[in-house]
Amino acid sequence: MKRKPAGFTLIELLIVIAIIGILAAIAIPNLLNAVQRGKQKRTMADIKALAVAIEAYHVDNSEYPAAACNAGNFTTTGTSLATDSFTNLSPTYIAQPPKLDGWGTFYLYALDAGRVNYNVRSLGRNHSSDATVCGTTTNFNDDILFSDGAFLQWPEGTQY
Repeated sequence: MKRKPAGFTLIELLIVIAIIGILAAIAIPNLLNAVQRGKQKRTMADIKALAVAIEAYHVDNSEYPAAACNAGNFTTTGTSLATDSFTNLSPTYIAQPPKLDGWGTFYLYALDAGRVNYNVRSLGRNHSSDATVCGTTTNFNDDILFSDGAFLQWPEGTQY
């Protein structure tokens, strides 16, 4: 009695490769979206931590540290932070102030002339300043803006 050789036929292998390709085509865009959402959420958490330190500094010093939705909101685009920014916050108010957003760009920090209003802005995935539109956004390129204790523009989903 002759034994049939064990193994897979070429057709079976092609079918398996086609199925793996279809699954990859479905999964990869979802994975890339999840990575971008993670960067947004990390950026929001960093901005919130930095804002808490700024507010604590304000409580102790009666002014915000140096370094357009509604008329009452401060939305002026500020200057870019640097590696030596917010040295007056560290280590008393925050151990290591975050300076880079999830996409590796320095945050922007703006302070008005009277040092009573401030904002922290992330430029988003496109690394360029966009128009401020209050509320949620679904575009990864849109800026994330935190001003005077609240997010003015943030990614869709739960606000921290």
